Amino acid sequence: MAEQIAAAENIALTDQHWEIIHLLRDYYSEFDSSPAMRALVKYCGIKLGPNKGKSIYLMMLFPGSPAKIGSKIAGLPRPENCL
Repeated sequence: MAEQIAAAENIALTDQHWEIIHLLRDYYSEFDSSPAMRALVKYCGIKLGPNKGKSIYLMMLFPGSPAKIGSKIAGLPRPENCL
């Protein structure tokens, strides 16, 4: 299902995308909500290291709104503060 949603967003999923998708699902399991952008960046930094814990890295993978689009592809609800 994630592949179809990503294709609709013009994103070809790579290993780096899947790493963030799994991280988003882990975040949801831990906190029972989808992360907003700041929380996602911080969580990525903690779990994946400082090189991947940057908004620029996430924007390259999920252009526009990484938290919103990433959560959508991961099958999670839209983050509360995303438009």
